[in-house]
Amino acid sequence: MDTTPSTTLARLRRAVFARHANPWSAWTRWATAPLVLVPVWTRNWRHAALVGSWMALNPVVFPPPADERAWATRAILGEELWLVDRPRDVALGVNAGAAIAGTVAVVAARGRRLAPAATATAAQLALLLVYWELMARYLDRQRRTSQPGQRA
Repeated sequence: MDTTPSTTLARLRRAVFARHANPWSAWTRWATAPLVLVPVWTRNWRHAALVGSWMALNPVVFPPPADERAWATRAILGEELWLVDRPRDVALGVNAGAAIAGTVAVVAARGRRLAPAATATAAQLALLLVYWELMARYLDRQRRTSQPGQRA
């Protein structure tokens, strides 16, 4: 059995993504992403511990999905494949935009500026949905091209 660090990390990544692909995991993680701002706004370490625990546990507390038909499932599985392949495509830019919006939201929350924090968070969530769509398409495209006898 291969126990090299890269193989161990690959197995760990696969195990996490297998469970995070459950639509309940994906959607609850997306919907609770704004909670990251709470400890920044309140400057309370207990809030940070609670939010951090949720964000760490969310991808592994749900069972693997029963099938892969759900859009959120395909998006998360596409993201796993995309992270392994590391293409430089539009999704990279969209993901960077979501990260920038999230950073702006955190900075605004630090300054306790509600409107900019809410606007940046809304932008981040919208960009994440665009990213998910790109990831679902990436998965579908990769699966079509990897099946012999199928056209891309």
